[in-house]
Formats: sequence, C-alpha cells, structure tokens
Amino acid sequence: MASAEPVRIQKYIADSGLCSRRAAEELIGLCEVWVNGAVATPGQKVIPGADKVTVSGKPVRPVAQRKITVVVNKPRGFVCSNDDPHHTSTVFHLLPREFSELRFFCAGRLDLESEGLVILTTDGDLAHRLMHPSSGVVKRYHVTLRQPFPATRLPALIKGVLVDGDLLKVERAALVNPGKAASAVDLDVHMHHGKKREIRQLFATLGYDVERLRRYQIGAVRLRGIPLRGGKVLSSKTIEALFFSPPTPRADFEVSTTKHPARPRSARHHED
Repeated sequence: MASAEPVRIQKYIADSGLCSRRAAEELIGLCEVWVNGAVATPGQKVIPGADKVTVSGKPVRPVAQRKITVVVNKPRGFVCSNDDPHHTSTVFHLLPREFSELRFFCAGRLDLESEGLVILTTDGDLAHRLMHPSSGVVKRYHVTLRQPFPATRLPALIKGVLVDGDLLKVERAALVNPGKAASAVDLDVHMHHGKKREIRQLFATLGYDVERLRRYQIGAVRLRGIPLRGGKVLSSKTIEALFFSPPTPRADFEVSTTKHPARPRSARHHED
C-alpha cells in the first residue's frame, strides 16, 4: 500500500480537529508539539499514520471530518472563540445540534459587541484561504456612530491612521442617508483585511464612537434572509461566492481605493 503524502505539521494538527492552523503554529513556537520524540519545527512535514505527533504530551491522530460550511448571524454578546473562560456564549453555540460532534473553525472573527455575518467551517483549508490576506476577500460593514461623520473626513478612513505601529484603514467608505449638512451617523465601509477591532479603533482614533457594527456581506454572500442567531449551510457554489465581490452602487458621498472622485448623485445609497 502506498504511504500517505507528507503534510505540514500545522495542517496535520488542524485536520485532527484539535485547533486551527494559526493556533497550531503558536503551539509549535511554544515547543508544545513533538514529532517522533523531537521538538517540531515550523513548516516541518509529517507522514500521517507513520509519524508520531504529540501536542502537550498527548498523541494527535487525524480524524476525517465532513466538510461543512455554515453562515450564522451573530448577535452581540457572543465571542468567536472555541474556548473563552470569560464568556460562556460562543458563536459555535449557534450551530445546529447535529453538528455538535464536529470541530468548526471561525473564518474571520467579530468582536464581542459586533454582530452579523460569520463563517464557520470544518474545512481547515477553506478557513485558511478565507483568512489569508492574499485571498482579497472583501468584507462589508454597516457602522452606526454616536456622532455625525462629515463627508469631508471620508478620505481619512481610506488613508488610515497608525495605532501602535499598525496602519488601520478601509478600502471604501460611504455615508448612508446623509443629511443636508453632508454628514451621517451611518456609514458603509469595506475592507479585505481586518485586524482585531480595527474598524472601532480607526473611528475612535479619528474622534468618533461606534454605537453599532454589523457585517452584512462577505464576498458575494449576504446576510439578508438569515435571522439573528440563525444560520444556513452553504453549498459548494455559494462557498465560491465568498471569493467574489460584486460591484457596489455609487453612494451620494463616498471614497474608495478605486480612485473615482466622490460626488453627489441623485440615487441614494442603501444598505442591506
């Protein structure tokens, strides 16, 4: 019988359902992963069924899982973590009971107070692909502020601000239903990266407090029709739609990295 193909150690661990690839890489860095009695190194390859892999002293055996991807409508107060000692309500509690025995990964998190579209999948490769910056997956958000945001400051969201050495920015920003003063408390913003609490920190640094943050679209997959706390299993065709972003209708006041000029238009921008 032909031997199995070698795979990277972090993929092997993720496929076992123990944790995500990123968490596996952290465990490797902490010298918690051993292969055949020796400390594992980043990027090392193992042969499933032939090499002995342990994590924190416990053997790891790959378990073939069904590849299932679910989109859920996350409410406030739920964390996007498999295990958080400070919060008992996790986004994984929104999954149907029949999936309770499967290990899901969160492909793009939302913070505790944010809500909206979250992708949960048992497919580690898909999760890695969705989260990797090179995929260019566009995420769209509806932001509600406590103070009106003027159209004249929209370019600052595109240019970005430095916070602790990180450049925080978005790729598109538009006012939603602006008033006569060309300002609005609601904005539509798009980004394809997404650091922890990036949108909230970006607005806070510019002097504006976020009242509500809702992700309503990833790629071409929209939140429309999915009730709060609800979800649905995605078909393979819909999964591919996560990597396709349809064009957005122009807004009354907007700026984006596409460099087209911001100008008033007769059609009003609206958000799902």
